[in-house]
Amino acid sequence: MLDKSKFFLLGAALFSGVSAGLYPAMVLKTRQQVSSTKISCFKMSFSIMRCEGLRGFYRGFGTTLMGTIPARALYMGALEVTKTSVGSSTVRLGFSDTTATAIASAAAGLSSAMAAQLVWTPIDVVSQRLMVQAPNASPCRYKNGLDAFRKILFADGFKGLYRGFGISMLTYAPSNAVWWASYSVANKLIYGGLGWSDSIRRSESKATAVAVQGLSAAMASGVSALITTPLDTIKTRLQVLDKEENGVRKPLTMLQTVRNLVKESGLAACYRGLGPRWASMSLSATTMITTYELLKRLSAKNQES
Repeated sequence: MLDKSKFFLLGAALFSGVSAGLYPAMVLKTRQQVSSTKISCFKMSFSIMRCEGLRGFYRGFGTTLMGTIPARALYMGALEVTKTSVGSSTVRLGFSDTTATAIASAAAGLSSAMAAQLVWTPIDVVSQRLMVQAPNASPCRYKNGLDAFRKILFADGFKGLYRGFGISMLTYAPSNAVWWASYSVANKLIYGGLGWSDSIRRSESKATAVAVQGLSAAMASGVSALITTPLDTIKTRLQVLDKEENGVRKPLTMLQTVRNLVKESGLAACYRGLGPRWASMSLSATTMITTYELLKRLSAKNQES
């Protein structure tokens, strides 16, 4: 029932705007995760503004924006196809509407995250290295996203761009599955708590629908962030940090990354960046789901045609 070309073009534009608004939180999260000492968001924000200005909060944004269109197209395409196919299959198997929706949403979140990571992992590797690069460093390691892409490819080959791909899958696929399942359950619980039937929900105002969607998204983000932040911290360090042996820079292994984290601050180090990540996920999810629902309404085909 969707005009796919309209859906993808509008989606790329809308989600690019959302990404621009939330990007500074991602920069804070990434810098906290790779820092060898604990530092508050306030202190880090003040330091970035004082030393780098507003531009410091948007390091690597151009690279991220370039990856938004193909990644979002893969994400939304896999999401819609999986939700439709799995949803109808679970209903035929005799599951209740609530259970079928949760299963379909979890499966859709899993497949969409896996599809998007084919594009997002190289974008993550490049953009995160730009995020943590010291300002006015001499010599400058990376001039821009294209220079970083070229140097990573030259130094580590194609596999360098997919550093941390495995743990990215382990982070984002379960995170998306948990998020979409939690979102669908939270949505039904809120409507159930209000005592609204399906007929009342269909006739409700758009403002009410947006409020319920936003609250459900924030609740789902909290659950997802708590479960997956340690994996996200390990992933970020794997993609950004190196070790030095005999003057040669080499990628860290997962075991070395975990060992370094625990040595620094114990298990609490795995939750560095939880604050900005939670805030970013909640705001991103709230705007994403309301934008996503708006996008589907705008892209709906004329029923008569």
